[in-house]
Amino acid sequence: MYSVDNRVLIDDINGCSDTTSEDPILAFIEYASSVLCPLEEQGRLEEEEEEDLGEYRNGPGWNWITSRILKTCISYSSGVTAAILLSELSQAWNEQQRYKVPKKRSECINKLKKKYRRKKLPNTVSIDSIYEKNFLSLSSVLEAVVVDTFLLPGTNIYLLTLGDLWSSNTIDLFLHRRYYNLVNPGNGILKGGREIFLTGCYLRTATEGSGHYRLLPSEYLVILLDEDEDDDAMLLGAQFCSDSFSSISIDAANGGVSYSLFARVESIGILESKGKSGDVQRKQIILVDNDGVKLRFLLWGEQILLANLFSVGSMLALDRPFIASSEDSDVATCEEFCLEYGSATQLYLMPFIQHEEQVTVALTQNVYQGSRLLTTLDPSQGAKVSQVTLPCDSHGSVDFSDYPFRTFVSDLHDKMTGVSLYGVVRDIFRENNTAESIFCLRIEDSTGAICTKLHFAKSWSLGRLGLGHTVYISGLRCFVTKQKLLEVLWFEDEVGGSCINLSCLPGLLNTSCLHKLSCLSDLSTKMQSIYICQVWLDLVEHCQVNTRSSHAICGHFISKTASGPLECNFCHRICEDAEVVRTFHLKINLASNGARVLAWCTGHAASELLQISADEFYNLPELNIPGRTSYVPFFTGE
Repeated sequence: MYSVDNRVLIDDINGCSDTTSEDPILAFIEYASSVLCPLEEQGRLEEEEEEDLGEYRNGPGWNWITSRILKTCISYSSGVTAAILLSELSQAWNEQQRYKVPKKRSECINKLKKKYRRKKLPNTVSIDSIYEKNFLSLSSVLEAVVVDTFLLPGTNIYLLTLGDLWSSNTIDLFLHRRYYNLVNPGNGILKGGREIFLTGCYLRTATEGSGHYRLLPSEYLVILLDEDEDDDAMLLGAQFCSDSFSSISIDAANGGVSYSLFARVESIGILESKGKSGDVQRKQIILVDNDGVKLRFLLWGEQILLANLFSVGSMLALDRPFIASSEDSDVATCEEFCLEYGSATQLYLMPFIQHEEQVTVALTQNVYQGSRLLTTLDPSQGAKVSQVTLPCDSHGSVDFSDYPFRTFVSDLHDKMTGVSLYGVVRDIFRENNTAESIFCLRIEDSTGAICTKLHFAKSWSLGRLGLGHTVYISGLRCFVTKQKLLEVLWFEDEVGGSCINLSCLPGLLNTSCLHKLSCLSDLSTKMQSIYICQVWLDLVEHCQVNTRSSHAICGHFISKTASGPLECNFCHRICEDAEVVRTFHLKINLASNGARVLAWCTGHAASELLQISADEFYNLPELNIPGRTSYVPFFTGE
């Protein structure tokens, strides 16, 4: 916890760059960045981490800090102090970086570390974290290196000693018997220096057996291959090049013929369970072989854990997969058969290697951010960082998830993923020419505006969002269409995708370091940040106090269609009775320091002002008396 005086913190924040001082949230983000990675430490960190990790790291990026601050505000609706926010950020960052530079590693791991270029899988945990937390979930992934293989004394039970690239500890794994043929002392592939991916493991703690942590056998193990290694190249050529998807015969497979196949992972997705499969969970991996033929690889029940080990673009080698008819697998497809993970199946993987691209830091970072990273301690030395190295995905798009600076609308261009934008909503509507749930959101920042298409899995799920609201949206994709137009997409179910409405965030309103009080006279339709004003209620116009039906999911009003059902005016969804709520719709006069403004008020804010719920108001008996249709609040002037 930071033991600092909040008044000092606020003074420091206000002393940040003039370009961000107009928006207290942006000012605090820049201040937090300076606290987590002070200028005087940057040079030392760059030298140490370039030597140890072979990559550029300079503290947490702008997107990481912003998302953490907003998540904290969501968790603490009553508000937090600047010290608490900084403490949360520091603790989370230190936890994330703790295992980046291990104290001691095996020599074979050190050699692999120099070649390591792939991106960590989403559920990866380190061996050190297993010892620290005394816990390992079934869905956790171990990206491990075999340090040693040995027999348990007096038995025929094989154990593997595993390490990883981020830990100083090792851990023993009881090897599942389906892999015993791979640990032959003479030519077994599971030997020291071999990389494996592992999931579905149960942890046996030190108190349960030998006094050592050990992993119980798991069927869900994938062996990594490197085509630059002669032995691996020979294995691929000898075992996986003769069969293709076109050569598979289901009759031959039923007769005992086995196949060894090699293909690229094109996509990974959930398969709905219907018909024969009932409620069993299923996942499908679409594979494409060297001839361009596609085939489904199905995982059932607990097998879906295997999908955690794959990534799109990786090359997968399947030895003896089970060949199942599409009818038996209950899959609606034009293919006669599909692949499954059988009892004799063994998997080999060549992970997708993320290539990197140097991205020139845009001029906007100087103009709009006044970024500390672009200036050394001596301003006369000019820019210190002019380029940032970022990873590319299998389609050649640059991943901006870890981009250290804020991304502006003017920075958007073709082949960008993981992009985040912070700005004001200028327009929002649903696309009517599609059955899918797609909304167009026009977001504006200080450099311009862009229309983004929001794709929802089922229906709108972001709550109330309206014009003038400030939003932070992450996980955007950018590409140029055939018509040479820039298109920006956002998918609700994509990893890293989020959309937070700052204007409806109580935790932000109650956190003084993230806002400043403004006057009503300062309000403008061109404002680029959230305005918080202290006002008093001047008058509620009696004739304008009424209630309307609204859509509970998006907070907008609903109307009755010509055919009878109720339809939301915003998301155009036919509303079921459970989704319809009664809300206020009233006109109020607000005053502050001589300025007055007429405002429409609805929802929870209106109920708080009138100190009565919309349902209670609607059922007031005096409102049903002819000639008496008004409700006079007793707090006018407060």
